[in-house]
Amino acid sequence: MNLQVTPRIARRSPGPDGESIITLAALAVGGQGGGVLTNWIVAVAEANGYHAQSTSVAGVAQRTGATIYYVEMCRDTGRMPVFALSPSEGDVDILIASELMEAGRAVMRGFVTPGRTTLIASTHRIAAVSEKIAPGDGRADGPEVIAALGIAADQVVAFDMETLAKQAGSVISASLFGALAGSGALPFPRESFEAVIRRSGRGVEASLRAFAGAYDCAKGTAVPPVEAVAAPVPQALHVPAKLQGPWAALQSRLAILPPEVREMARLGLQKVVDYQDAAYGADYLDALEQTLALDAAPYAMSVNAAKYLARALCYDDLLRVADLKTRASRFARVRQEVSVKSEQLMMLTEYFHPRFEEFTTTLPRRLGRRAQASTGLARFYGKHFDKGRRIRTDSLPGFLALWLVSALRPWRRSLLRHETEMAHVQNWLRACLQAAETDRALAAELFANYRLIKGYSDTHARGLSKFSRVMEGARLLAGRPDAAEWMRRLRTAALADEKGTALDGALATVASFAGNRA
Repeated sequence: MNLQVTPRIARRSPGPDGESIITLAALAVGGQGGGVLTNWIVAVAEANGYHAQSTSVAGVAQRTGATIYYVEMCRDTGRMPVFALSPSEGDVDILIASELMEAGRAVMRGFVTPGRTTLIASTHRIAAVSEKIAPGDGRADGPEVIAALGIAADQVVAFDMETLAKQAGSVISASLFGALAGSGALPFPRESFEAVIRRSGRGVEASLRAFAGAYDCAKGTAVPPVEAVAAPVPQALHVPAKLQGPWAALQSRLAILPPEVREMARLGLQKVVDYQDAAYGADYLDALEQTLALDAAPYAMSVNAAKYLARALCYDDLLRVADLKTRASRFARVRQEVSVKSEQLMMLTEYFHPRFEEFTTTLPRRLGRRAQASTGLARFYGKHFDKGRRIRTDSLPGFLALWLVSALRPWRRSLLRHETEMAHVQNWLRACLQAAETDRALAAELFANYRLIKGYSDTHARGLSKFSRVMEGARLLAGRPDAAEWMRRLRTAALADEKGTALDGALATVASFAGNRA
């Protein structure tokens, strides 16, 4: 997603002596070098005979808000200017956004003014918390935001500066600095920008490469980079020699499934066996074969069953979370994402907040029930253990603590959480198979309802509540020719908002159908 708009001469705020004051706001997420970028901007202004002042207002971590860096500058006329400490609506000449949605938020906050503001933004995405916690697909519409930027700003320079910086071996602050220089919004020559980078003394060559690439893109003399989307590489499941026999038996069962179902079943089987063991994979195929016995070409119901049965069997418990966080593949992915060099050490801190319920369900069934029934134990846990914990998995004690939890996997079937989950899965599977006897389309939608359940802790509880309400709708829809369509609508409504307002309305409509039929 790239956008360039022909530059115009922006209006500037007049100072007390008639000299122009240039106002600049930069919105950056933690770890993107917003402070470095601000220091560079101040330095280039002072190197060109300007007074400059910078301030910052820290945002909230985890992408619920970005830090706003604010710079005001004006030519040195011998008098000390009085600068503002924060940006005001309608009074920002240059707006720099390190991520696309931050640019959109700047427009909403009134920091971008038609006929005045030069907007410089990277079009790459970092999902905000509001997008991640949405029950369904919470991603914002990128092209719609880009279109709004072109309307709101006087001049727009927008392209993927994150990818450009990575290709140069640098960070996005350098490419944002280059785009600022190339936009012409500041009356300083390119050489002065580059001199500031050289004086910084760290990562100079990489920063200069990123700067030059972004400068050329902003000038329109180079084509902005496009992030390469690699084709998904099938993950081979490592099977120890002593388990080759059971795994081969599962593969034989997989090979005789209908071609329409086989690929989804292969992925599901691999996930389930990786989650637990070969016997668990056999349970998965048993349930799938029950579904196939009631299905026919093109096997849409069985495809959904293959997908969501694997999801249901691989629930997120403490053992699973600990396992994923101690895998070598995760450490490699994190190192790549944060661009850790071979000679650098990476410090990785994990955040945990296990509730009393999660603690008790990780115990053996009988012990877990006794613990749940003990109000004294609940109070003791709440007082001493019900708090967030940070565990350094780059340290041996932290890594071993999580690894030992993940090592409980062979005993997972004996735990209270497994008993609870399997009872829930069996009830869901029974409802799907019962519907399949008369309405395969409805059964396919009932299988797909399991997408409502995800995560753990409060997220899992909210999803489970919505799932139960949507499944209850199946009873009201039984016998209707459009039952599958209405079940799909109920699920869409459940995914629409966290509070369930849309679902309330959809269920009320379905209930009115049942009432009229009665």
